[in-house]
Amino acid sequence: MKISIITVCFNAAETIKSTIDSIASQDYQNIEHIIVDGGSNDGTREIISSSDSVSKYIFESDDGIYDAMNKGIKASSGDIVGILNADDFYANENVLRNVAAAFSDPLIDTVYGDLVYVDKENTDRIIRYWKSRCFVPGLFQRGWMPAHPTFFVRKHYFDELGYYDTEYKIQSDFELTMRFLEIYRLTSVYLPNIMIKMRIGGASNNSLRNIIKGNIESFKACKKNNLKIPFYFNLIKTASRLPQFWQRP
Repeated sequence: MKISIITVCFNAAETIKSTIDSIASQDYQNIEHIIVDGGSNDGTREIISSSDSVSKYIFESDDGIYDAMNKGIKASSGDIVGILNADDFYANENVLRNVAAAFSDPLIDTVYGDLVYVDKENTDRIIRYWKSRCFVPGLFQRGWMPAHPTFFVRKHYFDELGYYDTEYKIQSDFELTMRFLEIYRLTSVYLPNIMIKMRIGGASNNSLRNIIKGNIESFKACKKNNLKIPFYFNLIKTASRLPQFWQRP
Protein backbone atom coordinates (compact mmCIF):
# COMPACT_ATOMS: atom_id res chain seq x y z
CA MET A 1 0.00 0.00 0.00
CA LYS A 2 1.59 3.25 -1.14
CA ILE A 3 0.95 6.46 0.80
CA SER A 4 1.33 9.72 -1.12
CA ILE A 5 2.13 12.78 0.97
CA ILE A 6 1.52 16.18 -0.63
CA THR A 7 3.45 19.19 0.63
CA VAL A 8 2.48 22.65 -0.62
CA CYS A 9 4.95 25.47 -0.08
CA PHE A 10 6.04 28.97 -1.04
CA ASN A 11 9.22 30.56 0.32
CA ALA A 12 9.51 27.99 3.10
CA ALA A 13 13.28 27.76 3.40
CA GLU A 14 13.14 28.08 7.19
CA THR A 15 10.94 25.02 7.74
CA ILE A 16 10.77 22.82 4.63
CA LYS A 17 13.74 20.67 5.65
CA SER A 18 12.07 19.54 8.88
CA THR A 19 8.97 18.59 6.88
CA ILE A 20 11.02 16.58 4.40
CA ASP A 21 13.07 14.94 7.15
CA SER A 22 9.98 13.94 9.16
CA ILE A 23 8.60 12.08 6.14
CA ALA A 24 11.95 10.52 5.27
CA SER A 25 12.38 9.26 8.85
CA GLN A 26 9.07 7.35 8.91
CA ASP A 27 9.50 3.63 9.57
CA TYR A 28 6.91 2.86 6.89
CA GLN A 29 8.73 2.44 3.60
CA ASN A 30 6.17 2.69 0.80
CA ILE A 31 5.89 6.49 0.69
CA GLU A 32 5.69 8.92 -2.19
CA HIS A 33 6.48 12.53 -1.25
CA ILE A 34 5.31 15.18 -3.72
CA ILE A 35 6.14 18.85 -3.19
CA VAL A 36 4.19 21.56 -5.03
CA ASP A 37 6.07 24.86 -4.90
CA GLY A 38 4.32 28.03 -6.02
CA GLY A 39 7.57 29.63 -7.19
CA SER A 40 9.82 30.09 -4.16
CA ASN A 41 12.84 32.38 -4.48
CA ASP A 42 14.28 32.19 -0.96
CA GLY A 43 16.35 29.01 -1.20
CA THR A 44 13.43 26.59 -0.79
CA ARG A 45 14.01 25.18 -4.25
CA GLU A 46 17.65 24.38 -3.52
CA ILE A 47 16.75 22.60 -0.25
CA ILE A 48 14.13 20.46 -2.01
CA SER A 49 16.40 19.67 -4.96
CA SER A 50 19.14 18.44 -2.65
CA SER A 51 16.84 15.90 -0.96
CA ASP A 52 16.91 12.28 -2.12
CA SER A 53 13.59 11.43 -0.46
CA VAL A 54 11.36 13.77 -2.50
CA SER A 55 9.64 11.72 -5.22
CA LYS A 56 8.25 14.54 -7.36
CA TYR A 57 8.77 18.29 -7.35
CA ILE A 58 6.32 20.60 -9.12
CA PHE A 59 7.61 24.17 -9.43
CA GLU A 60 5.05 26.53 -10.95
CA SER A 61 2.59 29.25 -10.06
CA ASP A 62 -0.82 28.27 -8.72
CA ASP A 63 -4.16 29.75 -7.78
CA GLY A 64 -3.71 29.37 -4.04
CA ILE A 65 -2.93 26.63 -1.55
CA TYR A 66 -5.88 24.37 -2.42
CA ASP A 67 -5.20 24.56 -6.15
CA ALA A 68 -1.65 23.45 -5.34
CA MET A 69 -2.97 20.56 -3.22
CA ASN A 70 -5.15 19.45 -6.11
CA LYS A 71 -2.13 19.48 -8.42
CA GLY A 72 -0.19 17.30 -6.01
CA ILE A 73 -3.03 14.82 -5.56
CA LYS A 74 -3.55 14.51 -9.32
CA ALA A 75 0.19 13.88 -9.78
CA SER A 76 0.26 11.21 -7.07
CA SER A 77 0.29 7.46 -7.63
CA GLY A 78 -0.43 6.22 -4.11
CA ASP A 79 -3.41 4.32 -2.77
CA ILE A 80 -3.72 6.72 0.16
CA VAL A 81 -3.29 10.51 0.13
CA GLY A 82 -2.34 12.78 3.02
CA ILE A 83 -1.33 16.45 3.27
CA LEU A 84 1.70 17.72 5.19
CA ASN A 85 2.47 21.38 4.66
CA ALA A 86 5.79 23.13 4.95
CA ASP A 87 5.19 24.40 8.50
CA ASP A 88 4.20 20.93 9.73
CA PHE A 89 6.02 17.74 10.62
CA TYR A 90 5.12 14.30 11.95
CA ALA A 91 5.19 13.92 15.71
CA ASN A 92 7.08 10.62 15.57
CA GLU A 93 8.48 8.08 13.13
CA ASN A 94 5.57 5.59 13.24
CA VAL A 95 2.69 7.88 12.18
CA LEU A 96 2.42 6.49 8.65
CA ARG A 97 2.85 2.90 9.82
CA ASN A 98 -0.20 3.38 12.07
CA VAL A 99 -2.13 4.98 9.23
CA ALA A 100 -1.32 2.08 6.91
CA ALA A 101 -2.38 -0.41 9.57
CA ALA A 102 -5.78 1.28 9.85
CA PHE A 103 -6.22 1.20 6.07
CA SER A 104 -5.41 -2.50 5.97
CA ASP A 105 -9.14 -2.90 6.59
CA PRO A 106 -10.61 -2.47 3.08
CA LEU A 107 -13.83 -1.10 4.55
CA ILE A 108 -12.05 1.99 5.93
CA ASP A 109 -12.12 5.06 3.66
CA THR A 110 -10.51 7.75 5.82
CA VAL A 111 -8.20 7.99 8.83
CA TYR A 112 -7.41 10.96 11.08
CA GLY A 113 -5.96 11.75 14.49
CA ASP A 114 -4.82 14.52 16.83
CA LEU A 115 -2.61 17.56 16.25
CA VAL A 116 -0.75 20.09 18.34
CA TYR A 117 0.10 23.66 17.41
CA VAL A 118 3.61 24.49 18.56
CA ASP A 119 5.77 27.56 18.94
CA LYS A 120 7.65 28.49 15.76
CA GLU A 121 11.01 28.62 17.49
CA ASN A 122 10.53 26.03 20.25
CA THR A 123 8.57 23.18 18.71
CA ASP A 124 8.46 21.35 22.05
CA ARG A 125 6.24 24.12 23.43
CA ILE A 126 2.58 23.31 22.81
CA ILE A 127 0.31 26.29 22.20
CA ARG A 128 -2.87 24.46 21.31
CA TYR A 129 -4.01 20.82 21.40
CA TRP A 130 -6.52 19.71 18.77
CA LYS A 131 -7.91 16.50 20.20
CA SER A 132 -10.38 14.95 17.80
CA ARG A 133 -13.01 12.28 18.27
CA CYS A 134 -14.77 9.49 16.40
CA PHE A 135 -17.06 10.89 13.74
CA VAL A 136 -20.81 10.63 14.14
CA PRO A 137 -23.32 12.27 11.80
CA GLY A 138 -24.23 15.80 12.87
CA LEU A 139 -20.81 16.86 14.13
CA PHE A 140 -20.15 19.24 11.24
CA GLN A 141 -23.40 21.07 11.97
CA ARG A 142 -21.85 21.87 15.34
CA GLY A 143 -18.68 23.25 13.78
CA TRP A 144 -16.52 20.15 14.26
CA MET A 145 -13.98 18.92 11.76
CA PRO A 146 -10.94 16.61 11.96
CA ALA A 147 -7.54 18.28 12.01
CA HIS A 148 -6.89 18.56 8.29
CA PRO A 149 -3.16 17.63 8.23
CA THR A 150 -4.03 14.36 9.98
CA PHE A 151 -6.72 13.47 7.42
CA PHE A 152 -5.85 10.58 5.07
CA VAL A 153 -8.14 9.38 2.26
CA ARG A 154 -8.15 6.61 -0.31
CA LYS A 155 -7.12 8.43 -3.47
CA HIS A 156 -9.93 7.22 -5.72
CA TYR A 157 -12.45 9.22 -3.69
CA PHE A 158 -11.00 12.48 -5.00
CA ASP A 159 -11.87 11.39 -8.53
CA GLU A 160 -15.29 10.14 -7.48
CA LEU A 161 -16.37 12.85 -5.02
CA GLY A 162 -14.31 15.86 -6.03
CA TYR A 163 -11.12 17.65 -5.08
CA TYR A 164 -10.57 20.73 -2.93
CA ASP A 165 -13.04 23.43 -3.96
CA THR A 166 -10.88 26.42 -4.92
CA GLU A 167 -13.84 28.74 -4.44
CA TYR A 168 -12.79 28.71 -0.78
CA LYS A 169 -9.37 30.24 -0.11
CA ILE A 170 -9.18 29.47 3.63
CA GLN A 171 -11.74 26.79 4.50
CA SER A 172 -11.65 24.40 1.55
CA ASP A 173 -10.26 21.78 3.93
CA PHE A 174 -13.40 22.18 6.07
CA GLU A 175 -15.57 21.86 2.95
CA LEU A 176 -13.79 18.73 1.71
CA THR A 177 -13.77 16.87 5.03
CA MET A 178 -17.42 17.81 5.55
CA ARG A 179 -18.32 16.61 2.05
CA PHE A 180 -16.49 13.32 2.46
CA LEU A 181 -17.65 12.49 5.99
CA GLU A 182 -20.94 14.28 6.58
CA ILE A 183 -22.44 14.36 3.08
CA TYR A 184 -21.11 11.17 1.48
CA ARG A 185 -20.59 9.32 4.78
CA LEU A 186 -17.22 7.76 3.99
CA THR A 187 -16.16 5.40 6.74
CA SER A 188 -13.49 6.63 9.11
CA VAL A 189 -11.11 5.57 11.84
CA TYR A 190 -9.96 7.99 14.54
CA LEU A 191 -6.46 7.27 15.86
CA PRO A 192 -6.28 8.91 19.32
CA ASN A 193 -2.63 9.88 18.97
CA ILE A 194 -0.80 13.11 18.21
CA MET A 195 0.14 12.71 14.57
CA ILE A 196 1.20 16.22 13.54
CA LYS A 197 3.06 19.15 15.02
CA MET A 198 2.03 22.39 13.31
CA ARG A 199 3.90 25.64 13.77
CA ILE A 200 1.48 28.34 14.85
CA GLY A 201 0.41 30.92 12.28
CA GLY A 202 -1.28 29.03 9.43
CA ALA A 203 -3.39 30.72 6.75
CA SER A 204 -6.72 30.18 8.52
CA ASN A 205 -5.65 31.49 11.93
CA ASN A 206 -2.87 34.03 11.41
CA SER A 207 -5.12 37.09 11.74
CA LEU A 208 -8.54 38.12 12.99
CA ARG A 209 -9.48 39.04 9.43
CA ASN A 210 -8.71 35.51 8.20
CA ILE A 211 -10.60 33.94 11.11
CA ILE A 212 -13.69 35.98 10.20
CA LYS A 213 -13.27 35.23 6.50
CA GLY A 214 -12.80 31.54 7.28
CA ASN A 215 -16.01 31.45 9.31
CA ILE A 216 -17.92 33.06 6.45
CA GLU A 217 -16.49 30.50 4.02
CA SER A 218 -17.38 27.55 6.23
CA PHE A 219 -20.95 28.84 6.56
CA LYS A 220 -21.20 29.15 2.76
CA ALA A 221 -19.71 25.67 2.32
CA CYS A 222 -22.45 24.17 4.48
CA LYS A 223 -25.11 25.97 2.49
CA LYS A 224 -23.57 24.89 -0.82
CA ASN A 225 -23.69 21.26 0.29
CA ASN A 226 -27.28 21.62 1.54
CA LEU A 227 -26.22 20.94 5.12
CA LYS A 228 -28.78 22.36 7.52
CA ILE A 229 -27.05 24.43 10.18
CA PRO A 230 -28.29 26.80 12.91
CA PHE A 231 -27.97 30.56 12.35
CA TYR A 232 -25.46 30.66 15.23
CA PHE A 233 -23.23 28.09 13.48
CA ASN A 234 -20.11 30.28 13.46
CA LEU A 235 -20.49 31.06 17.14
CA ILE A 236 -20.53 27.40 18.19
CA LYS A 237 -17.77 26.62 15.68
CA THR A 238 -15.53 29.24 17.29
CA ALA A 239 -16.53 28.26 20.82
CA SER A 240 -15.73 24.60 20.14
CA ARG A 241 -12.09 25.56 19.47
CA LEU A 242 -11.54 27.40 22.76
CA PRO A 243 -10.76 24.32 24.94
CA GLN A 244 -7.87 23.55 22.59
CA PHE A 245 -5.95 26.45 24.17
CA TRP A 246 -5.96 25.05 27.71
CA GLN A 247 -6.28 21.29 27.19
CA ARG A 248 -2.98 19.44 27.04
CA PRO A 249 -2.00 15.88 26.08
